[in-house]
Amino acid sequence: MLVLSRQKDESIMIGDDVEIIIVDVRGDKVRLGITAPKAIPVHRREVYEAIQREKSEKQP
Repeated sequence: MLVLSRQKDESIMIGDDVEIIIVDVRGDKVRLGITAPKAIPVHRREVYEAIQREKSEKQP
């Protein structure tokens, strides 16, 4: 795992197309802004896991 330190208004690039921006830091919470092509789905982990469960339940 790569661990990076960033401050408010700084960003991280993933490849050429995905940018993660630190929008705000309040106490132990960080708000992120994510810019990615529409073809790349972006979800919170719990939403992603729910989608994966739903997909596996639909498969024969």
